[in-house]
Amino acid sequence: MLSYFSKDHPLFKPLAGLISGLVIVIFGLGLYSYSLFFGAGPNTADNKPREVYFPAGSSVSAIGKALKKSGAIRSDLAFKIMAKLSGQERRFQSGTYLIPSGASLPVVVKMIAEGKVLQLTITLPEGRSAVQAVKILMANKDLSGELVMPEEGSLLPETYTYQRGEARQAVMDRMKDAGTKALDELWESRAPDLPIKNKYEALILASVIEKETGINDERERVAAVFVNRLRKGMRLESDPTVIYPITRGEPLGRGIRRSELDNETPWNTYKIFGLPKTPITNPGKAAIKATLNPAKTDEYFFVADGTGGHIFAKTYEEHLMNVAQWRQIERAEKSNNSQFSESSSSADSAQIMPHTRSTPF
Repeated sequence: MLSYFSKDHPLFKPLAGLISGLVIVIFGLGLYSYSLFFGAGPNTADNKPREVYFPAGSSVSAIGKALKKSGAIRSDLAFKIMAKLSGQERRFQSGTYLIPSGASLPVVVKMIAEGKVLQLTITLPEGRSAVQAVKILMANKDLSGELVMPEEGSLLPETYTYQRGEARQAVMDRMKDAGTKALDELWESRAPDLPIKNKYEALILASVIEKETGINDERERVAAVFVNRLRKGMRLESDPTVIYPITRGEPLGRGIRRSELDNETPWNTYKIFGLPKTPITNPGKAAIKATLNPAKTDEYFFVADGTGGHIFAKTYEEHLMNVAQWRQIERAEKSNNSQFSESSSSADSAQIMPHTRSTPF
């Protein structure tokens, strides 16, 4: 009896062909599986990464389907198998990921397990009030949830990273923590004998300085003017402290009226001695630092110079000359640009231009 493996057996050739075919199929499946699990992933047309977002609580299956839908992987089933076999599925983190073009499954699985999420940024500019900070966060559509209005001055103006879908309150809490940390650190390096009792008073004065000037070279000098006036028992006479209770930090959009200047509020430093009741904005690190380390000057006055900066004066007489110079600039600007609307009441329409500080010793 001939063996099936004998070349003379009539079934030898069919069996040999079948076995060869099975070997080829198995080898092909092996190559395909290896390529599917360990080979390069799909490429993008422009070779740029794909952005894929996984909401909090997404399952491995949901993540795989999102990756497949975006074109980042070829098979969501292969992704699920790879995640389970590698033991990484329990470490997967939600967020937005930039999946490189052609990334293999092991690379994709590792990225998600290590939480290499896309970090988006949001900036709170210096000199923005609590109300304005809330508006900035609420306007960001990548964030979620509502906000509790923060205390004025408690947020540190800075650029912050966040993840898509993150709670707005979580981002604001980081702003608060950064503000507390910055104030604590800068307080330790304050100059001696300042007329400031505590950190909160420093924050209040820093907020006034922040609103008075955005010029780096001026901050310490402006701080010196206010510190000198506090030491002498003079009113600060800061225009932003008049505006704050009217707009809560929003731009006034016009000059200050006489009635507003004369209005007695806990912030109006034309009417009260010492510091306003609360900060009037969120001061940046530079303003806080200038407050705690002011320049050493004997200047008590400053007025706008028409270019965005200020002219400083030691005496009231010198200051009056600077004010007169500013008035000339103001009249020239008014003649060229009708920027200021007149009120129906001539008495109420008297406008005080910024930073005149008219009280003598």
